[in-house]
Amino acid sequence: MGDLGGGYGAYTARLVDCVLAAPGHTPAELRRAVLARAARLSLTASHPSSPLSRGERGTGGEDQTEASGEGVPAALAAYVDTVARHAYKVTDEDLGALQSAGNSDDALFEVTVSAALGAALGRLERGLAALRGESSPPVPLSATRRGGTQE
Repeated sequence: MGDLGGGYGAYTARLVDCVLAAPGHTPAELRRAVLARAARLSLTASHPSSPLSRGERGTGGEDQTEASGEGVPAALAAYVDTVARHAYKVTDEDLGALQSAGNSDDALFEVTVSAALGAALGRLERGLAALRGESSPPVPLSATRRGGTQE
């Protein structure tokens, strides 16, 4: 994950690993797809990048399938987009509609955390690139994978 501003790279890698790989109420593939989608939304359209490796990234678009074989279901896509772009606009009605569609509170929590983390990592990536004087991040944050090993 590059330098990430000093000694915080290991913490960031551990956080991503806990969100994506830990057992949960949603499949890890869905959490990974949500994180990737939110990260893409946080980066400029002309320079798509992601905290996921090139093989783990999808191509974007609301209903497109992620490289892992699972995409973000259409019912969750708009919610993920709102969390990633304008989290303060999420309403009780939004969550109520998702609950009525069969999503548990636990599943919605995991989707929300994945989307928020993806958005944060995308913004971190952009910010670090700006500090280096680059127009876009040259290396995605996934330069390291789970456990801190290089790809």
